[in-house]
Amino acid sequence: MPPIHNRPAQQPRRRALRRASTPAEHALWRALKARGLHGRKFRRQHGIGPYVVDFYCAEEQLVVELDGAVHDDPARAAADAERQGFLEGLGLRVVRFENRMVFEYGAAVLAAIADYFGGASEPPPAV
Repeated sequence: MPPIHNRPAQQPRRRALRRASTPAEHALWRALKARGLHGRKFRRQHGIGPYVVDFYCAEEQLVVELDGAVHDDPARAAADAERQGFLEGLGLRVVRFENRMVFEYGAAVLAAIADYFGGASEPPPAV
């Protein structure tokens, strides 16, 4: 069975995506890199199957995606749903945030990501 993570053929695309990261991706990466969130290791622009996800934590089986305005397009939303279905079909949990949320509610975004740690399929409800 061919590898599903970081296929060699995707390497140029992953590198290009890292070089062209959005400001929101840069900001979130500063918080996640070097085990910066509760000691969890995240990878950025990680290949899973035919897709490259923004951030991936193997230990938690968690994918974090940041979405800009382009994701509001109905065709893009359908592609995102297909992609999410594929990832969830592998047993991964996927959480999405709008780019602006990283800047406006950075601490809340990090708290929401951390709420998925420990195998929670969704974060606990806010109190």
